[in-house]
Amino acid sequence: MDIIKAEHLSFTYPGDEDTKPVQALKDVSFSIPEGSFTAVLGHNGSGKSTLAKLLCMIALPDSGRLWIAGREMTADDTTEEDILAARREVGMVFQNPDNQIVATIVEEDVAFGCENLGIPPKEIRRRVDEALAAVGMSEYARHPSYNLSGGQKQRVAIAGVIAMRRRCIIFDESTAMLDPMGRREVMDIIERLNREEGITVLIITHHMNEAARADRILVMNGGRIFADGTPAEVFGNPLRMWEAGLDVPQTTELCWKLRADGLDVPLDVFDADECARILAEKIGGRR
Repeated sequence: MDIIKAEHLSFTYPGDEDTKPVQALKDVSFSIPEGSFTAVLGHNGSGKSTLAKLLCMIALPDSGRLWIAGREMTADDTTEEDILAARREVGMVFQNPDNQIVATIVEEDVAFGCENLGIPPKEIRRRVDEALAAVGMSEYARHPSYNLSGGQKQRVAIAGVIAMRRRCIIFDESTAMLDPMGRREVMDIIERLNREEGITVLIITHHMNEAARADRILVMNGGRIFADGTPAEVFGNPLRMWEAGLDVPQTTELCWKLRADGLDVPLDVFDADECARILAEKIGGRR
């Protein structure tokens, strides 16, 4: 079953007296199966964040058809009830952790969304405890949220979405402002939510190694889907990625250059340790 399906979506930001209209999405079609893990790549201005806004009902498409959990959303016929129903199914974690924290105590922040949904207090308590445990923040439940690190704040933001029982979570460059350790911690949580909890995950990222952890990659370029496939399929053609102004994982670039020099190495190795092991075997076998 597809939790999200899009057919020929287009969206234009209106201009004003100083700027011209900008068409951010052009004839975009794809589907996201429930329980899947998809990454969206693209340089700045490619349309990837605009796409996320449409999928979370922050904006409606100018044209095309969009289904969220089986409910169709259109620019002309979508009601407030439709929008609220979609937002109960799809949540978003944004880039800046500080912009998502609304309460001064961690557990109160995680409870905020549930309270706005009118969930009974006992159920909220249970959900908050479960959500904090899921992101490894149980011991910080009574801590001031402003004293947390960037990575910890992002975990709290994720816990808030988990507590609201969203079937799909979109992470819009949610690791962009974190240090390498914070990025790894958040990505581990994202992957575990997908693999163990069955939550549909869609991450928008500039980090190729993060995208390589997904089952599928959509590449946006000029408001259109430029490439769609597994990490091996998408990254296995570095020339096409460079054409879109994007990089590939460093291990992929290294193996691609070695293949060009005649060394038979795979292009679907994204872990540095695994790459080192394979290269040691190949080079050792040549002696």
